[in-house]
Amino acid sequence: MNLGFRLIQPLLRALPPEDAHQLTITAISSPFFRPKRRSDPKILAVNLYGLVLSNPLGLAAGFDKNAVLTRKMLSLGFGFVEVGTVTPLAQGGNPKPRVFRLAPERAVINRLGFNNRGMEAATLSLIRARSKILPGPIGINIGANKDSPDRLRDYELAITRLAPLADFLVINISSPNTPGLRDLQRETLLRELIATCTRARASLKLEKQPPLFVKIAPDLDEGQAETVVGVAIEFEIAGLVITNTTTARPDSLVSKIKNEVGGLSGKPLFEPSTALLKKCFKLSGGKLSFIGVGGISSGADAYQKILAGASLVELYTALAFEGPDIINRIKDELAEFLVKDGFRSVGDAVGALER
Repeated sequence: MNLGFRLIQPLLRALPPEDAHQLTITAISSPFFRPKRRSDPKILAVNLYGLVLSNPLGLAAGFDKNAVLTRKMLSLGFGFVEVGTVTPLAQGGNPKPRVFRLAPERAVINRLGFNNRGMEAATLSLIRARSKILPGPIGINIGANKDSPDRLRDYELAITRLAPLADFLVINISSPNTPGLRDLQRETLLRELIATCTRARASLKLEKQPPLFVKIAPDLDEGQAETVVGVAIEFEIAGLVITNTTTARPDSLVSKIKNEVGGLSGKPLFEPSTALLKKCFKLSGGKLSFIGVGGISSGADAYQKILAGASLVELYTALAFEGPDIINRIKDELAEFLVKDGFRSVGDAVGALER
């Protein structure tokens, strides 16, 4: 199925990262690329807030910013896709170069800055995608424009426009590449933001309201994590996406470009993001659900996220390094771990490290 990608993989690695990504988008968009989705092991099925998924592995936000590949990515075997980040107005993002590949560490640094075509373009793409039944849910990740005079209003506008097309919504307040955005993780601003978003969603009077998640940074300290979890519980949102990229630079990094400004993703993010996931799961007392993302490149990694408290997991960076074959490999390995440890479903394994 993915022979074409295996053939062009050397070319993709030779290109600058952002050019390689665009070539990948073009290749997947081609009418000649017709992946055939295979059946998933029944043990991988998940039902979360009424979302029915054949497996818990999703595509993280950032890959399909403009929602043009939803059907194709689901056909590759993802259980769900998260598109975006989408902002109300189109914006070009930060100056290039803005993506840096750290090959020895299987990592990437990016300072893209929410480059996307805006919510109206995303709306048209999503309407086209939903013209036929999709084999999995679509999450929409939304953010504020860099130069917006009222960022809370940006989130309100995006929810009003996009919520009717979303199976779930993700409020992105944790990108390090939009100045001041992470301030929205502070208690007072977070309360205002979540109140604004929940009101905007309720005002639409949808037959089924999409669950609301907030995506947080891996760089939160324990007190900040307690605050975020407490506010999320208070407003009864669905849960948290843990985590976005990190501004930290672990001592293990050896690449010469390790100090480029931006957010670090990939394998070095696995341990800190999983540690924060475990902490937030414990703090939540079972009142929130979690989507675990950061450094997943194997079934063992996905399994560790689930044991730490994730009901769903996502990847992106490993897909860029290894190509689409990684999707089915992770699912097969995850199913083997669940069977080996005597779990009957993904849900049975969620948070098992804390029981």
